[in-house]
Amino acid sequence: MTRIRDHGGDLGAAIARFGGTPEGWIDLSTGINRVPFPLPGLPASAWRDLPGQASLEALKDTAQAGFHTRWPVLPLAGAQAAIQLLPHLAPRGQARILGPTYNEYAAALADAGWQATQVSDVAALAGADLAIVVNPNNPDGRTHSPDALRALSAKTGLLVVDESFADAHPDLSLLPGTRPENVIVLRSFGKFYGLAGVRLGFVLGDAAHLARMAARAGPWAVSGPALEIGRAALADQDWTARSIARLRQDGVRADALAARAGWRPVGGTALFRLFEVPDATAARDRLAAAHIWSRIFPYSGCWLRLGLPGTEAEWSRLAAALD
Repeated sequence: MTRIRDHGGDLGAAIARFGGTPEGWIDLSTGINRVPFPLPGLPASAWRDLPGQASLEALKDTAQAGFHTRWPVLPLAGAQAAIQLLPHLAPRGQARILGPTYNEYAAALADAGWQATQVSDVAALAGADLAIVVNPNNPDGRTHSPDALRALSAKTGLLVVDESFADAHPDLSLLPGTRPENVIVLRSFGKFYGLAGVRLGFVLGDAAHLARMAARAGPWAVSGPALEIGRAALADQDWTARSIARLRQDGVRADALAARAGWRPVGGTALFRLFEVPDATAARDRLAAAHIWSRIFPYSGCWLRLGLPGTEAEWSRLAAALD
């Protein structure tokens, strides 16, 4: 039987219940940057030709420079594609996931026959054949220092560190430092660059692990347009710096708006904020009545997550809905 996993981002259910059109909604249910990287002009060959090895290698080089690392890198069709491949890097055993967190890890491991256990304390990951940490975490923004994660890697089999929300928190990244052989780092592209539809992500780690993942992903795992867009975005360090500064200011602004509504900030990252509210479903529906979609969680009746508006018009609509 197919399991239905809970995610943000799909407005279909919201529109079915509260009306409107996709264009009239503000989707804050994801952690996707609503001020995206401006799309570059693409050569016709990016659409016409099969993606070539030269373009793939150029993206790898640009990703290493953008992430300030020399770790081997493998581009894939989103970080989600990497999550689907992770269970096949080692013999099945005991997996532990620091949670609550992104639910696709547990689902992918279970589908591949692993025994996956969620733990709430990072120390409980020690001894696992496969340990997974999202840093900073989704949805609560929990963080771990690179030194702490390197120390943890000595106590686990394979350690996977998901840095999908780390672009705006470069001090948290393992990538500029030494590379433990048993550590895999995942990086998203679509979230920080606001281009989730491009379907691009990266895996960094031991070359042998990456080769096994590449073989399973098959040829042409990343589209020609994604190769070109990814290279342009990762090379633009000025845009990156401006976006980090803006997102940090916007996070403070979102917390202040929510506080006026009596919501208590309890965590988040530079791309989304997490609030404690009296009734998460009622708070979500209150925003939905103004055609603003937010995210609640099946394991908490009082957590609501909000992405950050991208324009002054969106900020005004959020403020009015909260007042």
